[in-house]
Amino acid sequence: MATIVASTVGELKLTDIVSLINPGQKPAFMKNNLRIISAVSRYIQGPGCLSQLGEATADLGKKPLVVTDEILKDLFGDQLEASFRAASLPYNLLTFPGEVTRPTIDALAAQGKTLGIDVVVGFGGGKALDTGKGVALALGTPFVSVPTIAATDAPASLAIAVYNDHHLLTEILLLPRNPELVLVDSAIIAKAPLRFLLAGIGDAISKKFEAEAVHKAGRETPNGTRSTRTGLAIANACYDLIRNHAVPAIAAVQAGQVANGEVNDDLESLLEATVLLSTMGFENAGLSISHAIAKGLPMVPRAARTLHGEHVAYGLLVQLILEERPREFILELLDFYRQIGLPTQLADFGMTDWTEDELDTLTANAMLSPSVKRFVVELDQDMLKAAIRQVETLG
Repeated sequence: MATIVASTVGELKLTDIVSLINPGQKPAFMKNNLRIISAVSRYIQGPGCLSQLGEATADLGKKPLVVTDEILKDLFGDQLEASFRAASLPYNLLTFPGEVTRPTIDALAAQGKTLGIDVVVGFGGGKALDTGKGVALALGTPFVSVPTIAATDAPASLAIAVYNDHHLLTEILLLPRNPELVLVDSAIIAKAPLRFLLAGIGDAISKKFEAEAVHKAGRETPNGTRSTRTGLAIANACYDLIRNHAVPAIAAVQAGQVANGEVNDDLESLLEATVLLSTMGFENAGLSISHAIAKGLPMVPRAARTLHGEHVAYGLLVQLILEERPREFILELLDFYRQIGLPTQLADFGMTDWTEDELDTLTANAMLSPSVKRFVVELDQDMLKAAIRQVETLG
């Protein structure tokens, strides 16, 4: 019997609620054929640009709060201090325990209110950024995003994933707008573990195909409208940058060429794709089967500790099978996956000799995702299972 892990989700967009209750019905505002473009207000990327954080933040507020974790505080505290000191901007720094929970957000927001904070800076990985977003939302302040890894497209997004103490997703909150500033110090990200960068590629490489699927099906984007031509173009550009620059960028990281902050154009182009274009692609063109599979995979206990971007990369292979893409194209993409180190089989998630029960769990939870409905045909669990089996034979 399949095990379905359903999160209690609060404050979902109307489009998600409609997709869950009656996938064939569109919200009234979608019928007006509105077009909405979401994007960050300002994006800064380059080696050493962390030094500009204080100056850039000063344009948004006079009493900034930096939210990070203890490890990053120890590693980068001096650089943060120097940046704000150079801008003659006093700042406060608070750490969070590692998980994005309501109590953590509320506690930090209470401290921020006492301090009179008027702008929040999230510094770190996705958890730190989402915690910072939650605090900014609670305080009603602008938000500045400073990622130290590029494992997902969270840095430029307005979404906030909130979990409980058992690491299960409980709700999705939304900032009123995308971050006012995303500052990406490529030298810092280049020195992070390579697996994070690969996960970021996995999360981003699907956006072209998911955007095409949503557009073809006439389904909604996270903005609650039909996909925009801008979103489609950005999703395509994201894919092209990955395919053209990922291999040499990863080779440079593996060879230690970035050890002294020497970041080449291949890595800069790859980061632009995974941090900025990936977000703009999905927010303005939508998500489909790849992300539905990514909701199901971590519900299998043996795959629980693997990364979101790895799940999405595998989900893309499933989506391409369901779309009946040419076998030659899928095999070529598999070769690319192998070349850079993305997963191609369930065994790569620890699911060696996977069982039918595990396949049931994966697909049953994938069917709970609103993204599974954003496809040109209505899918069922058996169709997902059949596609996964085909992917396994290819791998």
